Amino acid sequence: MSTSSSSHTVDAHIHHDADHHEQGFWSKYVFSTDHKVIGIQYGVTSLLFLFLGFTLMMIMRWQLAYTGEPFPVIRFVLPIGIIGLLTMFVSGFKPSLGTTVGILFIAMAGLIWYLATGEERMPMGIMAPEYYNALGAMHGTIMIFLGVVPLGVGAFGNYVMPLQIGAPDMAFPKLNMMSYWIYLVGGVIMIISFFVPGGAANSGWTSYPPLSEIATEGQTWWLVGMVFLITSSLLGAINFIVTILQLRVKGLGFMRLPFFVWAQFVTSFLLLLAFPPLEAAGILQLLDRVVGTNFFLPSGLVISGEKLVNAGGGTPILWQHLFWFLAHPEVYVLILPAMGIIAEIIANNTRKPLWGYKYIVYSALFIGFMSFIVWAHHMYITGMGTTISAFFQTTTMIISIPSIVILTSLAVSLYGGSIRFNTAMLFALAFIPMFGIGGLTGLPLGLATSDLHLHDTYYVIGHFHYVVAPGTIFALFAGIYWWFPKLTGRTMNETLGKVHFWGSFVCMNFIFFPMLIQGMVGLSRRMYDGGEQYSHNQSVLYLNEVMSIAAWVMAIFQIFFIVNLFVSMKKGKKTTDNHWEATTLDWTATTAPPLAHGNFTTLPTVYHGPYEYSVPGAKKDFTPQNEK
Repeated sequence: MSTSSSSHTVDAHIHHDADHHEQGFWSKYVFSTDHKVIGIQYGVTSLLFLFLGFTLMMIMRWQLAYTGEPFPVIRFVLPIGIIGLLTMFVSGFKPSLGTTVGILFIAMAGLIWYLATGEERMPMGIMAPEYYNALGAMHGTIMIFLGVVPLGVGAFGNYVMPLQIGAPDMAFPKLNMMSYWIYLVGGVIMIISFFVPGGAANSGWTSYPPLSEIATEGQTWWLVGMVFLITSSLLGAINFIVTILQLRVKGLGFMRLPFFVWAQFVTSFLLLLAFPPLEAAGILQLLDRVVGTNFFLPSGLVISGEKLVNAGGGTPILWQHLFWFLAHPEVYVLILPAMGIIAEIIANNTRKPLWGYKYIVYSALFIGFMSFIVWAHHMYITGMGTTISAFFQTTTMIISIPSIVILTSLAVSLYGGSIRFNTAMLFALAFIPMFGIGGLTGLPLGLATSDLHLHDTYYVIGHFHYVVAPGTIFALFAGIYWWFPKLTGRTMNETLGKVHFWGSFVCMNFIFFPMLIQGMVGLSRRMYDGGEQYSHNQSVLYLNEVMSIAAWVMAIFQIFFIVNLFVSMKKGKKTTDNHWEATTLDWTATTAPPLAHGNFTTLPTVYHGPYEYSVPGAKKDFTPQNEK
């Protein structure tokens, strides 16, 4: 698709939006088709789910640090309720986004009170082993499928990507709205599962059969929720791909796209191609549980000394293949949008072009292709054979190369730059070594020999969390601080932001690095007592308390972010349309905040690449893409 034909499509959208009638409250803010409003809806919802998932982890960490001791409910619930009241107070208790979020925080405090009490879940205040498994399964599900992915793709992608390509909206605005509401329904179903008999799903976030086939009712709700979440992602992916291909403005060729747009483009293809197998698998497992089919139930299955009557002919390994065929591309669904955010921030705050722009674009495309042929490195211990193991070892080592290229490009881009150390840049700089640790610790897991010892230990948890927490989540924080002036026309407080950064940075390393040590000793994951029943774990059990305290302290530092976010909406310093003196269309061709339904007063034309900083002979150190 040429940029000239794309611009005709954009013109049609512009004329349509020019005739847009005045909207009421519900159509403007609730059932909106404006990509910016939908992006904010995704952002607020996913941040709340991230907070909930983080809170589940803090409850689990009490059990690991002080096994057998009653859980102090008040200490956890009271601060969350206070945050909700303060948020409502700052908003003046008037109908507003802040008041709504405050009410949701208070509701979350009530939910956590429910989760941390009850004789079935917490007999005499002490966590039951089955409940620990349920919290672990829901923590992983909520953080990944309801938190990080919707924030990185649904929120940032929806809000920023159309602005960066000069589009007045997404290609299919109503489909975009539908994508959000289907996501929300899936999230609500996941929350409801905590209240059904037997509690939420407790078979791990991977839901391996046959355990998941015979689990409590919550597993059925988990599967239904996943079908909704996957459907939402598929609708969004189609919309993103068509928008990027069809709605680019005149002059915006593919090699003039910001890397953030490339990252969203590749991510959308991953979602479109990798999610259908898991959706099919979820429906098949749902049929096994509800209808009595045997897709994943093997013959001769005995439970509590009795043979399961309806079991026979199925294979649990099939589920693993279908799950990991999605779940490894899902890792890059998590990390590619993060890399896109980091690239924007580093280029701007070094005041120089990204080093090796074309190389990182080709690397992102190569990652997208290779991510589909590495999934079985999660399954070495299933007995797949040395030949297949060797193949997946090789592809796993190969896919690490483009990730290194992108990371190297970001690091080399710092050399010789006039670096501005604002909060967004601090999070971006921390991303590089943190993601580097996550990638480096993954290499032993990609080799069958070393994976035999490390598989299903805390080493795996440490590795994955270094990729997702101080990796992806740091990038998402960076993006919030970065695009906040565009979204609100105000800036966030830099002092509060830097306190938030340094506290989070130190605490995250105290949480996740000890996991690598525990894993190399052989401490298994998913042990509700922290592994104290095994003699080989005794030398590293003290680290459970260290990690738990670090997690709770990190929660305190998130209060600085929450206060900064909501106070800055009302009290933040007003700024210009291009606060960071950036070059891309989202900053140079739109107001702050952008116009509703249309984005641009006049259709921009692109004349330059995305990162024309410090061009020799130029009057200023940045050249906007739409400036002749």
